[in-house]
Amino acid sequence: MGDITVRLYDETPLHRDNFLKLVSNRFFDGTLFHRVIKDFMIQGGDPESKGAPAGKSLGSGGPGYNVPAEIKPATLFHKRGALSAARLGDEVNPAKESSGSQFYIVWGKVYKAAELKQLEHQMKMQQEQNIFNTLAAEHREEIMNLRRNRDRNGLMVLQDKLAKMAVEKSKEQGTPTFTPEQVEAYTTLGGTPFLDGGYTVFGEVEEGLEIVEAIQNVETLMGDRPKTDVVMNVTVTE
Repeated sequence: MGDITVRLYDETPLHRDNFLKLVSNRFFDGTLFHRVIKDFMIQGGDPESKGAPAGKSLGSGGPGYNVPAEIKPATLFHKRGALSAARLGDEVNPAKESSGSQFYIVWGKVYKAAELKQLEHQMKMQQEQNIFNTLAAEHREEIMNLRRNRDRNGLMVLQDKLAKMAVEKSKEQGTPTFTPEQVEAYTTLGGTPFLDGGYTVFGEVEEGLEIVEAIQNVETLMGDRPKTDVVMNVTVTE
């Protein structure tokens, strides 16, 4: 559909070097943008997508390894055109390790300042909930004993205690907020700010953003796979 030029960040050397290695081995050639969601992102890098027949489920393939997370949301964030690493969810991947090959390019949308403030509030609530869940897991045996004894009052007291601890620990970690640079990007260029802090951003589109737009607008079928295959070939330009 056209050429997209991406610049890899030196601030994420593990992802940079891994991507360059895969490109030099022609790993991506013939693979598809197998998952495309309008106003969100385009995803590719699954080796099983090469020549994949229509209807085949895609998105689980890779080179057989993961890449350690290099998440730096304050400086490397999900603005439109960001090149980011896909990964498995937190429930099976708490360290947020990246897929060895699958990546996505962000499209997203342009946000209003008030929407970003609401997102910050949601991020704060999610942070406290995650801490609370961790504390609850640490007190699992105590919770189970209270349940076995049908001690509802004891459960409520413990719940209040853990909730207060979660709030304090959240304050110690720092309340999630968007930097002025993030606010500027998300309110003018656009992007997907709700992904910040969850995935490694390791590059950005320098030329060909209109091609990203064209791909994210293609007709898709079940599983968000484009109706007409969007094939990629990737080379290094210095």
